Amino acid sequence: MFLVFEFMERRTHIYSSESSSLSTQLGRPRPIRCTGPCVNHMEKGPRDMFHHRLTIFFALFLFLLTPVTGLADDYPDWICADCHSNTGGEPTEVDHSHLAGSQHEDLSCTDCHSGITQLPHRDNLAKVDCAECHDDVAEVYVQHGRGIVGETPHVPTCVNCHGTHQIKSPDDPTSLVHATNLPNTCGACHEDQDLLAEMGIKFKHPIEVYKKGVHGQATAGGKDNAASCNDCHSTGGTAHRILPPGDIESTINYFNISKTCGQCHSTIQKEFEIGVHGELVARGEVDAPTCTHCHGEHNILATDDPLSPVSPFRVAEATCTPCHDSAKLNEKYDLPSGRLQSYVDSYHGLKSRTGDKTVANCASCHEAHMVLPRDDPRSSVNPANLVTTCGNCHEGMSAEMASKTRIHAPAAGQQSGWPHIIKIIYQILIFCVIGGMAGYCLLDYLRQVRNMLRKEQVRRMEADEVVQHTVLAISFTVLVITGFSLRFYDAWWAKMIFGREGGAAIRGLIHRGAAVVMILGAIWHFFFLFTTKGRIFFHDISLSWLDAKQFWGMLMYNLGRTDEHPQMRRFSFVEKAEYWALIWGTIVMVLTGLALWFESYLVHYLGKGVLEVFLVIHYYEAWLAFLAILVWHMYGVIFNPHLYPMNPAWLTGKMPREMFETEHPAAQSPGNVAKVKRMGRERDV
Repeated sequence: MFLVFEFMERRTHIYSSESSSLSTQLGRPRPIRCTGPCVNHMEKGPRDMFHHRLTIFFALFLFLLTPVTGLADDYPDWICADCHSNTGGEPTEVDHSHLAGSQHEDLSCTDCHSGITQLPHRDNLAKVDCAECHDDVAEVYVQHGRGIVGETPHVPTCVNCHGTHQIKSPDDPTSLVHATNLPNTCGACHEDQDLLAEMGIKFKHPIEVYKKGVHGQATAGGKDNAASCNDCHSTGGTAHRILPPGDIESTINYFNISKTCGQCHSTIQKEFEIGVHGELVARGEVDAPTCTHCHGEHNILATDDPLSPVSPFRVAEATCTPCHDSAKLNEKYDLPSGRLQSYVDSYHGLKSRTGDKTVANCASCHEAHMVLPRDDPRSSVNPANLVTTCGNCHEGMSAEMASKTRIHAPAAGQQSGWPHIIKIIYQILIFCVIGGMAGYCLLDYLRQVRNMLRKEQVRRMEADEVVQHTVLAISFTVLVITGFSLRFYDAWWAKMIFGREGGAAIRGLIHRGAAVVMILGAIWHFFFLFTTKGRIFFHDISLSWLDAKQFWGMLMYNLGRTDEHPQMRRFSFVEKAEYWALIWGTIVMVLTGLALWFESYLVHYLGKGVLEVFLVIHYYEAWLAFLAILVWHMYGVIFNPHLYPMNPAWLTGKMPREMFETEHPAAQSPGNVAKVKRMGRERDV
């Protein structure tokens, strides 16, 4: 089409030039004469000339409507650029400057887009087939990870990695597949969470994690010799053959990882393969650790980074312990157990926990990569090599001291010789001395209680009220122990009560039984409030403005702002606050506890979200109640100096008159007694 236009322009130019020249010569339009073999030659005027021209142009127009066909090689690039340079429009814009300096700068458009056989070309052209030139690569690139090229959706094509028109050599720093740019190129797919979910890839954010590690930071800094994606994942020296880890030929297959890392860390690879871990891996034992077990996969941190699993701070607990404290592995390979605890209990372990980076850790003595058993002459912990090993930190280490020093503290019950004898002596001494002290204190405490009970007593509670309090105290204590033992199942006191397994069945049974007892006690107390004594009790325990006034008065008195001590009635604001907190707490705990008890039924009506809220309320309300009893109630009945060693009313229902008059001086005031008499009934004080 463009060639025809060019022809027309040239013919028009020639005709115009001739016409202009003749017109100039003659000073008037020159008539067109027929030079053909017509018999009747006649001279044409201007009107005839117009019709003749119109006929010619109409014929040319019909010719131009016919597509130009031919071979792709017939079309130079400037023809393509005439359409594909439209910015933001149709057809697709192509920046032809991208080809300059690219690997394909000497190729024409139709060398790759070989499907163009006519102009204008059709819209649905076949995709560019790179294999027309790169057939050797096409033979190799048949899968990408677990995906099969041409079968599995979303498997990357050439343009996904190399780009389109701006394809550069992998050695070019601006190339998409240059070592420093690969994380972003690979991340286009491997950071697409929707794509990962669709493909069933569980490893989330690998590129983001990689960029935080030493390799990612090095490539981000422009170091193209640092390990990038291809260095670890390419098989056979080509990035076009990336195999899944389950493939025995894969560079990230469990048994090939040390070789992959050894491409850069060759010395460490040799040491690892000599050591017991490398030997086990070579024998096919998947229990043995390889490079990624200790250092991680993508987020490999520097050894002096506190967050690194192989840093001096964490190597013992984060790296070595998971294997060496495994009962399964210790039994399989006949290894000693309790290695972490014995290290932690040693001088080195204690110093390490305080943050000392220079103290010996696992790798300091056993080495990091060439770990060998103690009986191997090459081992750093072989008796013959201990002087050298210990001497790295302790200058002047003698052979005798090195042979007698125990790095791992003996576990309980494993000491021998004088250490064992001294330990037994101290255990007996502690039992006798501290036990004797506790016995003496107990005798003294009981004596003071007996002396207190011999004094004149004032009744505070009737027998049924004492029983109510006892039921509440016992059920509450059992609920606290059994409830918190579920949350803190690993605590020493929980293991002591319910065993190492936690006693799930018996614990739950006891907890629910105690809850039923508390509910029955609450019902008992509810009906008690309708009795004569109960109504008086409810009247006296109810809150009033006087309680707020007395609270402020006690606050000022305790701060030394006044010398006037508020005169408390039968129940002070301290006891009233505790009682109403008990009522509130019981209601909350019963309702949430029942909902959690019958969760499988209520979940259909309330929803899982509501029950999760109930669980949070139940847990923290338990903490609130427990701490309130521990702090507020225990001080009010035991540790208050006026009450020590205790207020005995919870046992006998009575308290010494002297104690009562000190704590409740206004309880028997004339006005208060007269008011009671007008009510026509008696009450306890």
